Amino acid sequence: MKTNIPLKVGNRRKLYKTVIERVLAHEAVAWCPEPTRKLSTIQRPFLLAISGAYRTTSTAALQVILRIPPLHLQVQREARGTALFRLRLPLSTNVSDIDTSEIEEKATGWSAHPSEHLSPTQISLDDGGNINTGLRIYTDGSKTEKGVGAAFCVLTDVTITHRWSTRLSLSNTIFQVEILALLKVVEHAVTLPTQQLTILVDNQASINSAANPKSHNSIARKIFKLLHSHPHIRVSWNKAHAGYIGNEEADRLAKEAAEREKFPETPLELPKPFIKTFLRQKMLATWQMAWDYGDTGRLIYNIIP
Repeated sequence: MKTNIPLKVGNRRKLYKTVIERVLAHEAVAWCPEPTRKLSTIQRPFLLAISGAYRTTSTAALQVILRIPPLHLQVQREARGTALFRLRLPLSTNVSDIDTSEIEEKATGWSAHPSEHLSPTQISLDDGGNINTGLRIYTDGSKTEKGVGAAFCVLTDVTITHRWSTRLSLSNTIFQVEILALLKVVEHAVTLPTQQLTILVDNQASINSAANPKSHNSIARKIFKLLHSHPHIRVSWNKAHAGYIGNEEADRLAKEAAEREKFPETPLELPKPFIKTFLRQKMLATWQMAWDYGDTGRLIYNIIP
């Protein structure tokens, strides 16, 4: 019976990324100033094992061929992320000018007592776009190449009686936009006379987050508290672009806010995905520069610049 079953290249790469790299990145923020040579020496045998290349192949060439970043750059990225997210320490100015106080924080614990929850009739994930009784408020968010916008409109019978919209930074995610729009519409709803009222949202993730008292999103927790104290307010999902008047108008307002550069902007914290993307782009730029001006693997460079 065979005990040495060869692994496919893809599986070798996966093992390296999920096991070896993660072990070496552990507590990187504490020990990773400039361990370039040591980490390169550690990484090299794994690159050879994954690729099956000749031992004379340069480490730089193996990294590019396999599309696996130099280990010291990967660990450096992990250390920077930990410094920003966990330690709230700013990075050196030549790396980034991100203010750690502007980074979105993860909410922990319960937003209310565990016995407190929303009424089952307050939240619905069934399409409520065809509801035609009572006051209806539609929300929407939009993200384009030019910007990000959030909006809502109030519909009484078939007449739009109130509109609101705002612009956000391109660094904000579509989830942030949708959850902000939901917060603003709930805040508006609680100022209205108590009556049958339905908020219609075309994003199920924001509804689920707002209904969860243990949500890690601070805006969602605010929404939960408002809904809990105002049980007459219902929140329902509605299908997007299905011809509902309110949804189409909210969509138009959100896109208008996103497209107009001089539109009033609402400041919102920087989301974790934006920071992670920024750090990855910084790592790739440093890797590309090292590859451009390196003195090994030049034959491969002529093929993969």
